[in-house]
Amino acid sequence: MTDKPSILFLCTGNSCRSQMAEGLTRHLKSDALTAYSAGIKAQGLNPNAVKVMREIGIDITNQTSNTVDELPTQDIDYVITVCGHAHETCPTFPANAKIIHVGFDDPPKLAEAETDPDKKLDHFRRVRDEIKSFVQSLPEALA
Repeated sequence: MTDKPSILFLCTGNSCRSQMAEGLTRHLKSDALTAYSAGIKAQGLNPNAVKVMREIGIDITNQTSNTVDELPTQDIDYVITVCGHAHETCPTFPANAKIIHVGFDDPPKLAEAETDPDKKLDHFRRVRDEIKSFVQSLPEALA
């Protein structure tokens, strides 16, 4: 029996996109993949990310905002950068880790100008659904 491949979703602050990706992967693909998330810095969970994940029955409140230094990076098979900044400043990983960039819009940034709370959440929902579509393509999309 072989071990499941491990994926690290990397973002700038590990507060939103990478957290949603980790939660979705754990929920939808735990039989095939081991998921982690981290940031270049740790900014804590974004409450709107928690809300929109809860809407689809996934609770990410027990996930923590981490930096790469806090994870077993030697065990990571794939690093998926989910934002441009993380992709441009991606730390060095062991040679066996394959780095893939799959960028998603930044929901908090998109929601900044919105005054209507539902419209703010719509940005988070759209990005969540885009991440979900990507996660559903795993692990085949990693080849």
